[in-house]
Parts: sequence; C-alpha cells; structure tokens
Amino acid sequence: MNYRSWLPLSALCILALFSALIEFNIIPPGLALLEKLQSQFSDYFYLLIGLIILLESIVYVGFYFPGQFFAVVLVVMAKPQWQDIVFLTLAMVIAATVGSLLNFLLGRRLAKYNQTSAKLKIKSLLIAMIHINSLAFFMFSQGGQRQSMKVVLLAGLLNLPYYLLLIFVTSLLSEEVMLLAENTWLLAGAILLWLAVTVVLDIRKYKDEKTP
Repeated sequence: MNYRSWLPLSALCILALFSALIEFNIIPPGLALLEKLQSQFSDYFYLLIGLIILLESIVYVGFYFPGQFFAVVLVVMAKPQWQDIVFLTLAMVIAATVGSLLNFLLGRRLAKYNQTSAKLKIKSLLIAMIHINSLAFFMFSQGGQRQSMKVVLLAGLLNLPYYLLLIFVTSLLSEEVMLLAENTWLLAGAILLWLAVTVVLDIRKYKDEKTP
C-alpha cells in the first residue's frame, strides 16, 4: 500500500540525522566543505557555481549543503556585470535542471508509487520551486508517479527568471536573507507542515479504501 507521507517523513529523518552528526562533530558542516571547494575551484568560477547548485539540488543531499545560499553569496561578492549575471544564471539553471533530472529518474526507480498520477498542475510546480530542496522532492515524487519527463524541462525554463530574480534581490538586500532560507529550523518546519498535510491525505485514502 502506497502512502504520500513516507516521503516527508524520510526527509525529516535525514535532516535530523545530518543535524545530529554535525552537532556532535562527527561530520563537518556542509558550509565548511563548500568553502574548501571554493579554494580548490577559485579559478573555475562558473564550474564552482554549477557544482554547488547541483549538490544542493539532489534529493536528501541538499539538506547537508546550503548551496543556493553559498552560490548567491559568491555571486554577490564577485560584483558581476550584467553579462556575467546572464552566464551565472545559465550555469545555475543547467545545474538545477541536471539535479531535477537525477531526482526524477531516482524517483521513477525507487519510489513506491506504481501508477500515473493526475495531470501536472503548474501551481504545484511553482510552489515547489520556492526552495531548491522542495523542488528536489517534487521531482522525486513526479518520477515515482510516472509523470512525463517534460516536467523537468518546464522547471528548467521557469528557473531562468527565478535565478535572475534571486541574484538581483540578494544583491539589493543582504546575505542574511538567503541565510534565513537555509535555516535548519525553517526547513524542519516546512517539512513538518508537508508531513501533516500528507498524513491527512493518507488517512482519507485509508478510509476510502476501507469503505465497502
């Protein structure tokens, strides 16, 4: 029997596991590893940006790497010109799209769904794109539901204006704005809300299945 709540529940467990391992100094913070990557790839700026976004865009792995925040900070520190912003946006979108494709294929292979879901709603995709981690789980779920792979391409196209806006807004405001989006408690709260919604839906599904 397939239930929607297993995915947010697993996400909450992985987030708690990463937080505990970091808290007890078993593994270093993801930000520290990203800073090491920066020192290693300092001469390959666009490649570094792409790699950072790719790491955070992969389902579960993204909880460890605050990649979107780190990438935007690097962009702001570099004080790019308009032509640079275009290339940076393309690098970020390509990396995020590759990540979405990986999540989609993983979902198709590993998820517990076994039938095609209802037609994709653009509204659902736009909500998922609020944060790169939510987009990762959305794509994983879409793959598991045997949706068309066109959803990956659509997300990539929608990411073009999104990342342009992200870079522009962050450069106008401050790094703290993006850091808030990577806050562990904020992510945990969002996952708990997701879990609560799916539990309600699963209870309804269970009752419907038991109804003669």
